[in-house]
Amino acid sequence: MGRADALAVDGGVPSLTLMENAGTAIADAITERLAVQRVLVLAGPGNNGGDGFVVARLLAERGWPVRVALFGARSKLQGDAAEMAGRWSGEIEKAGPDAVGDAELIVDGLLGAGLDRDVTGDLAGLIEAVNAAAAPVVAIDVPSGIDGATGAARGVAVAADMTVTFFRKKPGHLLYPGRHSCGELVVRDIGIPASALDAIEPRTAENGPALWTIPARRGAAHKYDAGHCLVVSGDELHSGAARLAARAALRVGAGLVTIAGTKEALAVHAAQVTAIMLTEVREAADLAEVLSDTRKNAVAMGPGMGVGIATRRMAMTALQSPAAVVLDADALSSFQEEPDALSAMVRRRRGPSAVLTPHAGEFARLFGDSIETKGKLEAARAAAERSGATVLLKGADTVVAAPDGRAVINANAPPTLATAGAGDVLAGLVAGLMAQGMDGFEAAAAGAWVHGAAATSFGKPGLIAEDLPGLVPEVLKALGGGTRPA
Repeated sequence: MGRADALAVDGGVPSLTLMENAGTAIADAITERLAVQRVLVLAGPGNNGGDGFVVARLLAERGWPVRVALFGARSKLQGDAAEMAGRWSGEIEKAGPDAVGDAELIVDGLLGAGLDRDVTGDLAGLIEAVNAAAAPVVAIDVPSGIDGATGAARGVAVAADMTVTFFRKKPGHLLYPGRHSCGELVVRDIGIPASALDAIEPRTAENGPALWTIPARRGAAHKYDAGHCLVVSGDELHSGAARLAARAALRVGAGLVTIAGTKEALAVHAAQVTAIMLTEVREAADLAEVLSDTRKNAVAMGPGMGVGIATRRMAMTALQSPAAVVLDADALSSFQEEPDALSAMVRRRRGPSAVLTPHAGEFARLFGDSIETKGKLEAARAAAERSGATVLLKGADTVVAAPDGRAVINANAPPTLATAGAGDVLAGLVAGLMAQGMDGFEAAAAGAWVHGAAATSFGKPGLIAEDLPGLVPEVLKALGGGTRPA
C-alpha cells in the first residue's frame, strides 16, 4: 500500500489529496450508518492519525460533536499528518485511558497497517480502555495493534465494529485474528489508480470465482472426459472419510469415482454407495497396478488411512504415478519423520501437480511451527516453495499457496464448517476438480471456495460433513456450471 500511495503521487495525485479522500471515505461510512452522536477521534503520530484529523474536521462540519485526542506530542507530527492537524480548529487532548470519557463512538486512528513491533506500555493501556468502553469503534485502515501483513495481534489490538480501508484489502483483513478484530470491513476508493497494480504485481488475492473457472461438460462429452478420481480408503473401521471424499469428487463433476481399499473395507463401502465404484487394494503394489490404468487421472488419500509406513508407501506410489495427487490427513502425518522425502518425491514428478491439504497440526509436523513466526500466509507460501506442491493450509482463513509464490486467502467459510469430516470433503472436491483437468493451485482454490459456499448455503445450525456433497450442485449452478454445446 505504501508503494500504491507513492505510485499515485508520482502519477499526479497529491499526497494531501489522498489523505483528504481517506478521511472523507471514513466520515461518509460513519454518517451513512449512524445518527449524530458524540465522537472521540484517537489520533496517532503517523499518517493514520492524519486521516483521523480529517475525519474529525469533516464530522464536525456536518454537525457532529467531536473531540480529538492525540497519542504523543503534537510537535512530533510531520508532513501531511502535521498539515491536517493544523486544519483542525478544535482542542487536541492528550490520548490516555481517561480520554474515552462519555464518547458514544470512537474512531481509531492510532496505528497503521505496517506495524513492526508489539504494542506495549501506555498505548496498550489506551487500547485496553477502548476495548472496555461501551462505545462502538471505527478503525482507520486496520484496527490498531493488528499486523496488516499477517493478521496477528501484536500484543494488544483494538476490537473494532467497523474498519474502513482503502484501494484494496490487506492480508490482515482476511487472516485471523485480524479478520475478527475488523468487524464490518468497508473498502473505499481514495484516488489511487487501478494501474498501480500493474507495477506492484501483487502475488496474493482474496479467493473467489474471478480467479478460476470450474470445468463444464460439453454436449458430446464421455464420462472419461471428466476424469476418473480414485480415493484410497482406510480399514473397515475407518472407512467413512473415504466415502465423504468420494461423494464430494463425484458431486463436483468428476466423471467416475472409485474407492480403493481392502476387501473388508470394501464390504462396508458396498453397503452404502451406488454410483461410486470399488476396487481392492491392500498394499502399495496393488495401488501401482490400479494406477497403471492412466484413465484414473487423480487420486486422493490420507483420511482414515492411519499413520505409518504402509500409508507412506501408498503416498509414494501415488506420487510416482502420472495421476494428479491430493495428500491429506494421515498421508501427510506419515511423513513427519522424513518430511524432506515427501518434498523430494513431489519434485521428481513430471506429470500433474500435487496438492497437500494440512490443518495447522499436520502442517507443523511437516514444516515446523513456522505459522507462529511467519504468519499463515507466508508459512504456506514457504512450504509450497520448499515442497514443490500446492499447499492448502486449512482453517477459518484457509490459505492456498503455489510453489511459484502465488497465494489466495479464502474468506467465505462459515464457522459451521468446523465439523468432523469437513476436511475429507474438501480433499475430495480438490481431487475431483483435478480429475477434470484443473491444475493443483486453481483446483485447491476453487475447492476451498466451493466448500465454504456449500456450507454457507446450508444456512442453519446442525451442518455435518455428510450434508456438504449434496449442497455442491447448487453452488456450481450459481457459478454458471453445467454443459456447453458440443
